Amino acid sequence: MRVKICGITNEADAAMVSRAGADALGMVFYPPSPRHVADFGLARAIVQAVNPFISIVALVVNPDKAWLEELLSSVPVNLIQFHGDESPEFCESFYRPYVKALRMKEGLDINSESQRYASSAGILLDTYKKGVPGGTGESFNWDLVPKQRTRPIILAGGLDATNVAQAIAVAKPDAVDVSGGVEAGPGKKSVVEVERFITAAKTCCS
Repeated sequence: MRVKICGITNEADAAMVSRAGADALGMVFYPPSPRHVADFGLARAIVQAVNPFISIVALVVNPDKAWLEELLSSVPVNLIQFHGDESPEFCESFYRPYVKALRMKEGLDINSESQRYASSAGILLDTYKKGVPGGTGESFNWDLVPKQRTRPIILAGGLDATNVAQAIAVAKPDAVDVSGGVEAGPGKKSVVEVERFITAAKTCCS
């Protein structure tokens, strides 16, 4: 099971997450978020603090094209995570691997949306909450995740060390993504919770 720890805001947490065995590290480039990384220099320092084989993910929400191009030229990002209403054409225009987040709103056809974003590296499923593009800290009904899928599925939304094994058993995702569930406070990760989460996710189905 692949594990992404999202919402990294500082070098110390980046290094800790790297040592704990995360497969991917996410930084949030969205000003309303309490985990927003506002400075490209800080983002570069965060990247330099991690194992070189960890994937660096930039989470964005309906970004301006010129601004995102500047981000990608300034920070060594491996993967873009689009969390807004971005079209497939927009996501594809940066010539970088990307994942598309879908919020589990009533009536959402996951397979149909996955086909729309057929060029994506995967589809991230997160909890729907009106006006909040992600990071709600709330889970959704994992039974809604289709067992037959056309794109890899990343499961997010309200996960923590106490429920990630059950979530994996029910939804059978290709990866899991956590932010608030491993925090000591907004933007500050807990080494104990990070280690517990990674252990639970990687050993539950072994």
